[in-house]
Amino acid sequence: MPRFLYSVFFYLILPLVVLRLLWRGRQAPAYRRRIAERFGFFKAPTQKNGLWVHAVSVGESIAAAPVIEHFLATHPNLPVVVTTMTPTGSERVRAMFGDRVFHVYAPYDLPDAVERFLKRVRPSVAVIMETEIWPNMVCQTAAKGIPVILANARLSARSARGYSRLSSLTQSVFSRFSQVVAQSADDGARFVSLGVAAEKMTVSGSIKFDLAISRSLRDQASTLREQWLGSRPVWIAASTHAGEDEILLAAHRSLLLQEPSALLLLVPRHPERFGKVAELIAVNDFNFQRRSDYQDGICAGNTQVILGDTMGELLLLLGCADIAFVGGSLIEHGGHNALEPAAWGLPVLSGPSDFNFAEISALLEAAGGLRKVADREALAVELQRLFASADCAQQQGAAAKQVVDNNRGALQRLLAVIKQALLECETV
Repeated sequence: MPRFLYSVFFYLILPLVVLRLLWRGRQAPAYRRRIAERFGFFKAPTQKNGLWVHAVSVGESIAAAPVIEHFLATHPNLPVVVTTMTPTGSERVRAMFGDRVFHVYAPYDLPDAVERFLKRVRPSVAVIMETEIWPNMVCQTAAKGIPVILANARLSARSARGYSRLSSLTQSVFSRFSQVVAQSADDGARFVSLGVAAEKMTVSGSIKFDLAISRSLRDQASTLREQWLGSRPVWIAASTHAGEDEILLAAHRSLLLQEPSALLLLVPRHPERFGKVAELIAVNDFNFQRRSDYQDGICAGNTQVILGDTMGELLLLLGCADIAFVGGSLIEHGGHNALEPAAWGLPVLSGPSDFNFAEISALLEAAGGLRKVADREALAVELQRLFASADCAQQQGAAAKQVVDNNRGALQRLLAVIKQALLECETV
């Protein structure tokens, strides 16, 4: 009954959902494309009975990449279907895998849309990344005898309290997972309290620690840094949100008083904000360039800010910086993944809001690899400190990288769970 009422409610608000999709399409036209896929209408892949990986957007797609790469390499005859919810996630999947996987937008969580999707794809095992939990998607998939694995799962205390308010619906959904592979013991305990059977819970750590920066990417970043940015001091503000850019630009202005040649790489989280952030930079009288305008030449000497307005390049741009600030943390958003700059060996700065990655932030902070700043003044002070002392910056960056290196191994534990599920499907 709870899921029936949930579905009725979803059908009632469906016009608003579509209107919101069209409204977002005004700023990001990609949202207006391939809408039929969101209702389960698409040309079915030729191969069935494979692995279905659902990754809502860019971050989850990057986290899922080593899982997908493993099965593409070790099971070349196993079809892999990857679904996302956002155009940025879709672009990232296509950039990473091309036609090696079948990509389609995930269906809206409506019973008929989910049913159409499952009939077209017919997966053997479903892997849902992190916390993308949709009642009909989970329950209808499980009802067809398809194991549903929640991978690299995390659940903040705040999110758990929200789920607990709908306990009858939550219990019925969470109990249908065949396995939940959680990032931490605290995450696992929250999932169990909400209905996941204890024997179906595995604590693996975060597979984001298993991020590997290839030699080719390191070489590409080194070349780009040398040719484009030269020897100037560079800091990057990665995955920023509305309300943060003003603070970051103000901190950069303060930094320029001490480091006149410093460059800020400002990379908004969502592409629909590129234009607004460009206007904000101009209004604040900074000389700036766009990354999309780069033409294999050195950055102009009077450039103070570079707007990262390209897709799929954040990891590369991190490799061009000396210091990294992780966005989504100076506002109440919960932060983003600090392990990417840490894997580069960069000293990491963050605002106080990090509830989405609390355990990771705590590990980095305790090791001395991450420092939190409350406001513009504190951020400017930290930037000045790190640029003034190469030794301090090197020590903080090394501490951050050590945390990444010390916590690798979650990927292998997750792969073992997925392999077991595939094996059991083969023997049924």
